[in-house]
Amino acid sequence: MNGEAVRVLTYNVRRDTARDGEFDWAGRGDAVAGTVRFHRPDIVGLQEPLGHQYSDLRESLPDFEWVGRSREAGEGDGEFCPVGYRPERFERLDSGTFWLSPTPDESGSVGWDAAYPRIATWARLRDRDAGGTVLYCNTHLDHEGERARVEGARVLRERVSEIREDEEPVVVGGDFNCVAGDDPYRAIVDGDDREAGGGESPLVDARESSPYPPHGPDTTRTDFESLRPDLQIDHVFVAGAAVEGYGVAADVVGDGWFPSDHLPVVVDLAL
Repeated sequence: MNGEAVRVLTYNVRRDTARDGEFDWAGRGDAVAGTVRFHRPDIVGLQEPLGHQYSDLRESLPDFEWVGRSREAGEGDGEFCPVGYRPERFERLDSGTFWLSPTPDESGSVGWDAAYPRIATWARLRDRDAGGTVLYCNTHLDHEGERARVEGARVLRERVSEIREDEEPVVVGGDFNCVAGDDPYRAIVDGDDREAGGGESPLVDARESSPYPPHGPDTTRTDFESLRPDLQIDHVFVAGAAVEGYGVAADVVGDGWFPSDHLPVVVDLAL
C-alpha cells in the first residue's frame, strides 16, 4: 500500500473511579478527547474506558467511527478496548474481539492468574485512496497476573497471525503492563518454539524501528501531576510497515496536569 503516512495513536484513558478525586472523568474527559483530537491520528486504540466514557468520547470525537465491545460476558459491561478510525480515509472490511485466555472465543473468559477478563479488538481497514488494507489490533494485558501477561501475549501474537491476510501491514498497540525485555514483550517480538503457533514473530517494536530518536519521555505513566519514570509499558508493534516517526506525547493541560495516568504513544507509518 502506498500513499500518505498513517498516524496511529494508542492511549490508556484511565477508567472512571471516584478515588481519583479531582482527576475523575468529569474533570478530565474533555482533556482526554482534546489530546486525541490535537494529535490527529488516522487510527486510534483506547484502553480502559467504561461504557459512559466510551460514549462521551464517541460524542466528542465525531470524526471517527468506532468498533469494539466490552470485556465482560455481558456486552456493554466493564471496560472497552475500542478502535477508532477516520472513515474518509479508511473503510472497515472486518472486525472482531477475542479474549486473552485459553478460550479466546468465550465472552468474559479470564485467563490464567489474571484479575479480570482481558480482550483484544481488531479491525481490517482498507485505505480508500491508496488501496490495500491494514490490520489494527488494540489490547490491554492484565496488571496483576504474571502468567496471564505472558500467555495473553502469546494468544495475541498467534491470533493476529491467524487473522492477518497474506503479508498485509499489521499494527498491534496497547497497554502491555510490561517494559521492553520483559517476558510478555519478548513473547510478542521474539516468538517462541511452542508447537502451537510457535516460531519467530514478524512484529517489531515501533520505538526501536524509528529512523529518528524517539520523541518524548522514557515513560508512559503519570500520577496525573508528574511523570512516573521508567515505566514505558504502552507499546506499538508493527509488521509489514515502515516506521517514519515515534513519540510519547507528554501533553499537559490547565495548570500542568496530565489528562490520564498514561501518556499516548503516537507513531507515523508508511504502509
